[in-house]
This record gives sequence, C-alpha cells and structure tokens, in this order.
Amino acid sequence: MTAPRWIAEPLLRVDRLTMRFGGLVAVNDVSFAVGRGDVTALIGPNGAGKTTLFNCLTGFYKPTVGRIAFSRMGLQDDSRIEALTASARRYSRDGGQDLFLLERMPDYEIAKRAKVARTFQNIRLFAGMSALENLIVAQHVALAPASGYGLFGLLGLPIYRRAEQAAVEKAERWLERIGLRDRANDPAGALPYGDQRRLEIARAMCAEPCLLCLDEPAAGLNGHESAELARLLREIRDLDGVSILLIEHDMSVVMAISDHIVVLDYGQKIADGSPAQVREDPAVIAAYLGVEEAEADAIESILGLEEQK
Repeated sequence: MTAPRWIAEPLLRVDRLTMRFGGLVAVNDVSFAVGRGDVTALIGPNGAGKTTLFNCLTGFYKPTVGRIAFSRMGLQDDSRIEALTASARRYSRDGGQDLFLLERMPDYEIAKRAKVARTFQNIRLFAGMSALENLIVAQHVALAPASGYGLFGLLGLPIYRRAEQAAVEKAERWLERIGLRDRANDPAGALPYGDQRRLEIARAMCAEPCLLCLDEPAAGLNGHESAELARLLREIRDLDGVSILLIEHDMSVVMAISDHIVVLDYGQKIADGSPAQVREDPAVIAAYLGVEEAEADAIESILGLEEQK
C-alpha cells in the first residue's frame, strides 16, 4: 500500500509545536506534516488554536517551543534538518535545494525566501485600489529590483517597462481565472464579498508561492460561492502545483477538496488522516458535538442510522 504524500513526500513538517501566552497554552505539543501537492485542512472548534498555529507557521508569532521545517522540493533528508537545527542559521542551500526553519524567520522573509503566502480571516485587500492594481502590487518583490528600487521606473528604462508589462499580464491572467476580467478597473472594495475572497487568493498566487496558507477562505460565502471557491482551490493544486494548507469551518469545502485533515481541540491534535478517517474518528465527533469521548461511539452509531434513512 502506497503511503500518503504527507508521510512519503512532506513539504512542511511541524514538530512538537507549543505556543504559550503567559499562563495560557494556545497550542500544545502539536506535530503534523503537509504533503507536497496536497490540500491539507486544519479544522477544529472555535478556540482550538488553529489561527495561532497559522501565525507561528507564517512568522507572525515566534513559537515557545518546536520546529517548523520547510523545503519547496520536499523534506527527504532528516540529517540535514538536524544539522540546520543544531546551527544558528535560519535556512540553508545544498545543491540548489533550500531548507528553511520557519520558526526562526520573520514573516516577510518567510513570504519572500520560502515562498509561503497567506490570507487572513478578515479580507485585507487595498479597498481603494482597483482589482488589477491589487494583483500588481502583490508582485512588488519582482518589480522592485527591476525598477532599480524606483530609479529605473522614474527614468522609464526598458528593463522596468518589460517587468511592469509582465506583472500586468500575470494580473490579467488571474483576473480571467477568477472571473473578474471585466471588473479589472473597479475598486476592490466595491466588489461583492465572494469576489473579494477570490481576488485575495489570486493576489496571494501572484507572489508565486509554493505553499498557500488560507485562513477560513469560505467564511461568509453562500453555497454557490463555496462551490466556486472549492473549484478554484482544486485548480490551484492540480494546475499550478501549489500545496495548500487551510483553516476552514465549512465542512462541505473541507471534505470536497482535502487530501489530508488535521484536527485540533483545546490546542492539542486529536486526529490526523484522510477525510474518511477523520470523519469516522470518535474523538472528532466528541469535539464537534461537545460530548465526552466515551459517548462518541453511540453518537456515531446514531448518525449512521440517520444517514441510512
């Protein structure tokens, strides 16, 4: 039997991550992996520690304890990870293959060097800018050196004009993919909520990430919009080859697109596996229904009878 990708081809590995705020333990000794080319969902009841864990992965928090190893080509050499851990370095390059310890890196470096992009629970578009401009701004890492950090742009040199045209063309391609080509010049803040959600994902993709982290992308969407979101995320995984890690409460989206699900409750991991395995896990049923785990088998049986009727 072939091992799942999060075991055989991990892109990201979280080892014994703990995050404390004074006496509050928000994330407690959590370990899991994200497979290369997988959609991994991080789920759990409100207050389970999901967003705190995301903030540790993307550099907004420095975890109290733990390691977050990441490599765009996959984590295959444990000895190399251990050697980097024993050093004072944040990342290393061996034969062109980068290895990063994200817990040692600030957020901007994780985005720029490691190519990890992120969206937030609350939409953070530039509301007064057009949809097109939002996607061009997302490409500043490539545009800044091509502009000579402003000088070449002021002089109108060809090197900057070519980079600017490439950025516009990429932005237009993404607007086409999310169905907003006709609204390219409309202010982002004037777009319907569902369109803003997709635009925010397109903006993250304009940075050409290897790992895309999405914090509740389906929040506030209706059924049709959630289905469109699921289609877009499957396309990003299958056509763009981008691995996805998402926090999500909409189980219809989670079950439709996830290859792998990790479940948190009160800051601890209580389940880790395929959607089918997680759906049938008594601890997950207990956490979501607010009962003791001992009662979960009976509830699972009842739910099974309900589904057969």
